[in-house]
Amino acid sequence: MQLKLNRPIAFFDLETTGVNVVKDRIVEISIFKISPEGHEESMTRLINPTIPIPPESSAIHGIKDADVANAPTFAELAHELDRFLQHCDLGGYNSNKFDVPMLIEEFLRCGINFDVKKRRLVDVQNIFHKMEPRTLKAAYRFYCGKELVDAHEAEADTKATYEILLSQIQRYDGADYEDRDGNISQPIKNDVQALHDFSFNHRNADLVGHIGYNMHGREIFNFGKYKGQEVMEVFKREPQYFDWMMKADFPLSTKNIIQSVILRGLNKGSSIVKE
Repeated sequence: MQLKLNRPIAFFDLETTGVNVVKDRIVEISIFKISPEGHEESMTRLINPTIPIPPESSAIHGIKDADVANAPTFAELAHELDRFLQHCDLGGYNSNKFDVPMLIEEFLRCGINFDVKKRRLVDVQNIFHKMEPRTLKAAYRFYCGKELVDAHEAEADTKATYEILLSQIQRYDGADYEDRDGNISQPIKNDVQALHDFSFNHRNADLVGHIGYNMHGREIFNFGKYKGQEVMEVFKREPQYFDWMMKADFPLSTKNIIQSVILRGLNKGSSIVKE
């Protein structure tokens, strides 16, 4: 099957120093362009971001500061990339939410108005999520082959959830799962501990995800102006931020986590804010 095109489309992916469109930078761009005639072109470039690549980001994409030390900056590649993408529609995975805004931001820093208003944007992830909705009703249909008639009624929902789990255990028993580090395991077993280990988000310190863990196992902020920074280090520099969080509308479970960080710091003799 060939994609029907009346102008070129460029599928692209970015590796970056982080996920903040304003503060972070591109370290690699890969583009796969298809013309209406079916001609294919590829371009992959390492990019010197001009700022350090955090270890947490390198752990994901494998690109370190040394790898890009002699690479061109985005500003040096900008006109080449602009020409390569000229008159192209754009495609990607989660591209509308992240890759496209990040690319536009980099172009604008170089004084290039990379206008997407006349380009068509195809986000494969959005298509996937809309065609395979992640609702309980959709899961019940997919796994159990049944329609959830009384959806959103608590008793019906809980029983359906139990049936879905049983079906998942049967469907995925012995199935391989590859994590983002390339490790392969068979995590789905008829064992509650194994199911917990696989389904629980161990990267979050609190259940709602306001506080996470970095690669060293230390608590970091997952939101706001200090996103990605260690909680304890922020409180040392700016003790009033702790006061603000304790008074603001955060879940009590989140407040308990940051209080535990404070107490641990005090027990280690750190000169940080006290209640």
